[in-house]
Amino acid sequence: MRKLYRNTAFVTAVFVLALASMLGVSYYQMQHVSPLESEVMETLKALNESNDENQKLQQQIRQLDLLSRKAYFVQEGQLKTGIYLLVGMVTVLVACLALYYKDTKNLPEKELDPIDEWMAKSHARKYLSWAAGAAALVGIAVFIFQSVGSKTFTAQSDDVEDKSEMPQEGTEAVQDSLQEIALAQADSLKAASKREENDACIGYPEREQARPKVKAASKREQSGNFSSYAEQKQARPKVKADSTIIVKIDSAKVVETDTAVVAEELPELKIASKAFRGNNSSGTSSARGIATSWNLKSKKNILWQSTVPKHGYNSPVITGHNVFITGADEQARELYCFDVWTGELKWTVKADGISGSPSSMPKVNDDTGLAASTVATNGSEVAAIFATGDVICANMDGKRLWAKNIGLPDNHYGYASSLLMFGNILIIQYQNNSDARILALNTKNGNQVWSKATKDKIAWSSPIIAKLGGKSTLVVMGNPAIAAYNPGDGAELWRVDCMSGEVGSSPASADGLVFGASEYATCIAIDGTTGETLWEASDYLPECSSLAATKDLVFCATSYGMVCAYDAKTGEVKKEHDLTTPFYSSPVVVDGKVYLFSNSGKVYIFKSSTFDLITSFETGEKTFATPAFTDGMMIVRTDESLYCVKREK
Repeated sequence: MRKLYRNTAFVTAVFVLALASMLGVSYYQMQHVSPLESEVMETLKALNESNDENQKLQQQIRQLDLLSRKAYFVQEGQLKTGIYLLVGMVTVLVACLALYYKDTKNLPEKELDPIDEWMAKSHARKYLSWAAGAAALVGIAVFIFQSVGSKTFTAQSDDVEDKSEMPQEGTEAVQDSLQEIALAQADSLKAASKREENDACIGYPEREQARPKVKAASKREQSGNFSSYAEQKQARPKVKADSTIIVKIDSAKVVETDTAVVAEELPELKIASKAFRGNNSSGTSSARGIATSWNLKSKKNILWQSTVPKHGYNSPVITGHNVFITGADEQARELYCFDVWTGELKWTVKADGISGSPSSMPKVNDDTGLAASTVATNGSEVAAIFATGDVICANMDGKRLWAKNIGLPDNHYGYASSLLMFGNILIIQYQNNSDARILALNTKNGNQVWSKATKDKIAWSSPIIAKLGGKSTLVVMGNPAIAAYNPGDGAELWRVDCMSGEVGSSPASADGLVFGASEYATCIAIDGTTGETLWEASDYLPECSSLAATKDLVFCATSYGMVCAYDAKTGEVKKEHDLTTPFYSSPVVVDGKVYLFSNSGKVYIFKSSTFDLITSFETGEKTFATPAFTDGMMIVRTDESLYCVKREK
């Protein structure tokens, strides 16, 4: 029996040393090779740029890209499996050695064979123990490095938890209607000038190196003869026809307009859109009377169009007379407030002078940038976050209330999760390579209300607030789980492990159910009260675009041009359309319709009851952000401008 233990230990030791060496090499390769920066990727990009009109070639390149990234994920999984195997073999080695030497002192004198003699010598045993220990340490080190990433950033947090501003059921936020590496990179190989991406989502390969420079002045083009929204019970704003005025924005900027609007008589808008994809980030809006056609060149149904000082992929947010977005570059990170009726830039708040903020900008993909996250507001405060980890909060008059750095995100594409407010709590989904947590801050002063560490990996998804079991519930989707929390204290209610890969799409909810989907994973429906999985489907999965849902249908848009409606109760595909154009922007359900923008800026409008296509048309400007809706108006951010759609009289 001792010979069996001896031989097993010897073979296991050789296996452990060989496996540890291979895992070390594999880990080194994983840390120094990216699926986005490989020689093959660069070659495919160059080929794509020289043949950007060849749709068939585009599709073939995309498939190669998907295979490349899938191989990367497979290697990652194999590395983890190898680590578990290494730990198991080290355990076997130690056990065999212990059993082999257990009764050594009681053995009678006898001649040993060469291997037994080697095993019996104390020095040899010491060396063997050292080798086994070293192999175990290598395995543990690789496991730790793989788990926490090659970089560690220490996030700053408040020592005192602030509970004074917890929202209660019945507050305005509760009453509002129910809101990725980065995601699979379906059209990641689009040429620089053809690159396209979604509002809160991260993209993949490099975007064009030279962006069109944004003019410092914000030029607003308006057309007259607009009626007030049909359901508005307040007076129609008075408009002077054929007049020209200059509205001052600040000492360096002016706005030209063809129509003067008397600001004091503009009605207060009753429908807000307070976060990414609407109130509570739900992907729905109670707005009515939204135009189903417009033209940026002729200005048909265009109330105004303004340029934005700095670029960003975040989506517009609306409350009162204010439209909020952010922009950033190497020089500055800024929060902007535009007038919803005129497009005038009312004020700018900078994210500067913040303790702990990095002295140099983090490396991010051009597809993501430094301002990918959409802001959030509760009607009194508005907060923004940037790829530096800087968070700023201002009031409606543009006074900066507080600012802090929550830690530089360890994120290879760039931080992109959007913010969400629940009453006076600001919720941040902060899931990065070396730090995965959900953070809640007081909107009045920035103090920490609660912080919840999670077991999830890096993700680019954004949180939502859903009505589940009659209660407002925080729902967060990451890798590998969709989880529900009490938004007041962060207590976990349920958790379903179902996601994988680079999760950038955000969840949706309707009729007490929670829906989530991500490429390389699944589309899933979960009972919002119990956390029970109701159905799963994989017919069509989104890369960046988030789901939207009604009690009957779940709407999904992919980055390879397929859009579909799943049955909300069964997961059956009820309707599908092959539109042959990628989507990063998310669908929004409004006024009995589903509005959806393609990356090229083409608009598709469907019936929300059947998902039949009503109309589609080109706008002429690339659109990656998701539009915001209010009384009779839609605010759209494009790669070039910000504009307002409103029906003419």
